[in-house]
Amino acid sequence: MAQAAAVAKQPAPPRRRRGSATPRRLPYLLIAPAVLLMLGFIAYPVLSVFYYSLQDYNPTKPWRNGFAGLGNFTHAFTEDPQFWDTLVFSGKWVVVEVGLQLVFGLALALIVNQTFVGRSLGRALVFSPWAVSGVLTSAIWVLLYNSQTGISRYLADLGIGEYGTSWLSDTSTVFPAAVVADLWRGVPFFAILILADLQSVSKDLYEAAEVDGASRLRQFLHITLPHLKDAIILSTLLRAVWEFNNVDLLYTLTGGGPAGETTTLPLYIANTSVDAHDFGYASALTTVAFVILLFCSMVYLRLSKFGVGGDK
Repeated sequence: MAQAAAVAKQPAPPRRRRGSATPRRLPYLLIAPAVLLMLGFIAYPVLSVFYYSLQDYNPTKPWRNGFAGLGNFTHAFTEDPQFWDTLVFSGKWVVVEVGLQLVFGLALALIVNQTFVGRSLGRALVFSPWAVSGVLTSAIWVLLYNSQTGISRYLADLGIGEYGTSWLSDTSTVFPAAVVADLWRGVPFFAILILADLQSVSKDLYEAAEVDGASRLRQFLHITLPHLKDAIILSTLLRAVWEFNNVDLLYTLTGGGPAGETTTLPLYIANTSVDAHDFGYASALTTVAFVILLFCSMVYLRLSKFGVGGDK
């Protein structure tokens, strides 16, 4: 009886208030600052581009500003041959750059994945160009391509070519010269991602293949490549988008010249907005580029079956 009376005298635990939504709202309150920043720095600029793509907006000609509807898009597709020229060159630039970067990046990743003396130093040297900005990369290669002090001068001393040859001013050599400059910076990107995936390949697979008499080539085709499938698909897609939007290197290296030979669509957009101040038309071109990238990315992922299959 005494024990029951003592238990009865103990204070009852406090009741939880019904309808308190604070615990449920707490996660949303915590992520609210990040969401607001994303809306401010991503969503607002994107929506602004879509809005101005339907406008005639040129600060230097305010009397012509106003709603244009689909006029900017009609002008791009039917009246602007430079749009098609830059779009075709952008496709050529992406295919050549991404293809070569993938091949050389895969080769470098396979090399530095081997065990040899000085491997850490070799990996650092291979990956270091990726840390260099596009503008600095352009400055380095402008000096290398200088007709007075660059590579062409030393080749002329050896009897190869002529003195005073400027590879960046010749329409027949400017494209391969720009490709080589961007390869130097882009190859390490593929090498880094592919090497990271190579580290997870089980050595037992290669040992079992050697026991079965498989050659190095068959091991590469049936073990290495299937394992790298998703890494190659993802890195190729990311690099293709970046190369399509490449402005800094080409702008600093060639300025889109000579005679517009190296003008990509994003560089044309930059010139239209910054130099011509035609922000409405530039916004329409940006919208077209966005739709093209979105469509190509979806088709590429669908055809490549990203995330499906692959022996891990």
